[in-house]
Amino acid sequence: MARDTDSIERDIARAREELASTLDTLAVRANPQRLAEDAKNGVLATLNAPAIKFPLIGVGVIVVALTLKKLVS
Repeated sequence: MARDTDSIERDIARAREELASTLDTLAVRANPQRLAEDAKNGVLATLNAPAIKFPLIGVGVIVVALTLKKLVS
């Protein structure tokens, strides 16, 4: 079953458009600035979780107290 040239050209044009759309999507997803921003947001979200945030504050208070004690002594 042979296809006419118009049908083949439409298929090629559609494939080109899909490829261009895919390349645009990949360019956005692989943007280094966006990747860095996503990593930063992920770290901040993890550090703001109560299970992480409050123990870190406690460790910071202990470090400051020991530093002050060492400086005063």
